[in-house]
Amino acid sequence: MNTQEHHHEEVVRKIAAQLKPVLDKSGQGVYIYLDDAHKVCNKKFADLLGYKSAREWAGTEAPLSDVVEEDQPSVISAYENASENMVASCLDVRVKNIKTGKAIKTSMIVVPLTDGGNHVFTVHFFSRK
Repeated sequence: MNTQEHHHEEVVRKIAAQLKPVLDKSGQGVYIYLDDAHKVCNKKFADLLGYKSAREWAGTEAPLSDVVEEDQPSVISAYENASENMVASCLDVRVKNIKTGKAIKTSMIVVPLTDGGNHVFTVHFFSRK
């Protein structure tokens, strides 16, 4: 593991610790995203998508593959607005359950945050529609 990888793991670990009450108590599926390799989610989000655990989802290399293909451009745009322009947004997104393959209609809120340093990350909240 290179130095930057280790640093990013540490950043996500600290962010997850700070937001633990949100991850644990939210009635919504939630994930915190720094990049494809550095992310965490709560149990509700992992369950929504059919993963065995939050750790299993965090180990995926292509989290966007959980989004129905037609909705992926909207999710990318919302992420870019949050991470580059510091603009939060709410949009309808269909996600796929990996066990059943079925699409689930959700409302997703994307919020930009920083770790107080140079890292911008996004927090995503999902509610079934």
